[in-house]
Amino acid sequence: MYLEDIVKALDLKVVSGEERLAAEVLGGYVGDLLSDVMANSKEGDLWITRQIHQNIVAVASLKDHAGIILIQGCKPAADTLDKARKEGVPIMVTDMPGFEVIGRVYNIIAAKKGPDPSI
Repeated sequence: MYLEDIVKALDLKVVSGEERLAAEVLGGYVGDLLSDVMANSKEGDLWITRQIHQNIVAVASLKDHAGIILIQGCKPAADTLDKARKEGVPIMVTDMPGFEVIGRVYNIIAAKKGPDPSI
């Protein structure tokens, strides 16, 4: 699954990192506590959060996330947007509540992966 597919499916507004929309999304992570995201998210995850400060860019870069979705109409702070553009970190925004975004992203990724053979 590619980031550009999720952007289209959820009608997300891309505010930075347009050049990386071909990134592969391997999973997702939801959280607003940076230490939790650093400890538990994985490379290729799409991070869903309400945080808007520039430290989200540092965490996304450190963990090599596919991108960040800001929910509930949150917009990145000016310094966050600057840093994201410099580092090429995709940030998308939506007015949707987190619960809806999480469910939709999960369903998109699960449909692409197909049924779990271990079940």
